[in-house]
Amino acid sequence: MTDVTGSPDDVLHTLFRSDQGGHEQVVLCQDRATGLKAVIAIHSTALGPALGGTRFYPYENEAAAVADALNLARGMSYKNAMAGLDHGGGKAVIIGDPEQIKTEDLLLAYGRFVDSLGGRYVTACDVGTYVADMDVVARECRWTTGRSPENGGAGDSSVLTAFGVFQGMRASARHLWGDPSLRGRTVGVAGVGKVGRHLVEHLLEDGAQVVIADVRQDSVGRIADKHPTVRVAPDTERLIRTEGLDIYAPCALGGALNDDSVPALTAKIVCGAANNQLEHPGVEKDLADRGILYAPDYVVNAGGVIQVADELHGFDFDRCKEKAAKIFDTTLAIFARAKEDGIPPAAAADRIAEHRMAEARRP
Repeated sequence: MTDVTGSPDDVLHTLFRSDQGGHEQVVLCQDRATGLKAVIAIHSTALGPALGGTRFYPYENEAAAVADALNLARGMSYKNAMAGLDHGGGKAVIIGDPEQIKTEDLLLAYGRFVDSLGGRYVTACDVGTYVADMDVVARECRWTTGRSPENGGAGDSSVLTAFGVFQGMRASARHLWGDPSLRGRTVGVAGVGKVGRHLVEHLLEDGAQVVIADVRQDSVGRIADKHPTVRVAPDTERLIRTEGLDIYAPCALGGALNDDSVPALTAKIVCGAANNQLEHPGVEKDLADRGILYAPDYVVNAGGVIQVADELHGFDFDRCKEKAAKIFDTTLAIFARAKEDGIPPAAAADRIAEHRMAEARRP
């Protein structure tokens, strides 16, 4: 999947004319009274209503926000297809610093915009939004998932997101080393927020040695206080250069794999929760050329969307966990397809997802 750049001309070209576009609908939302500025992008409804979270982030400019929404929405189409869900892909972004401008009235206004789409887009949590926020949005919009159990939802989807990433990591270890166990392996986790902290728990329970890094020192402190054996790297740049690192798990924002980071990686596997990890199309080949096994991000981080999709039908945690556990088999199937076709795993995953979406469009 090719990312959209941030300039207005490139955004419009991608939306309407390029092979990387094909988005069905993009909605620009503004509510002056509350300060809401949002973008809702629907990439595809071939498999069903578009499903994807709402990101609340202080973008550099509006064009960057639109570009991120387009990239994320397209990624959700592929993620939902690979997860076996009857949903297309969509995503929304709210522009601004959530710690500065997030209010109840703003979230209610946002909910009204989502509701106006009549179910074509179903929202949930993402970076900068939480279960409590979805409870507020749901007061104006029935097409809201990721709500609290007290309000008819499933609660925090990061639990199953981390579980799915862990399954993808086990599959990667199985493919590369012949054993899914991570005991004795050293795993670097960049970003130990909502998803990363749960992933650390799974890794420690499986006997892995863990190194972490995060720009938020409070997040690092919580992990370090609870698990003294976890090592802390000063920053992500030094984390990826850690000697003896077996697996790198990017669990923060996108673009973690780029022209600067890939040559510096010491790990043999990259498997993490962050969306859009490949900064540009050539990165997947750079990883393959270096002998680094890449588990496609939208495949292994699908546990959360599996959970919120189930919420629409009456949430059952055990049923969702069983579905998320299948990420192990899906990841192995992608590696097998990549080997068979002589292509990187990311390209193999794209082919499988595109085939499912194409089949769904047939009359």
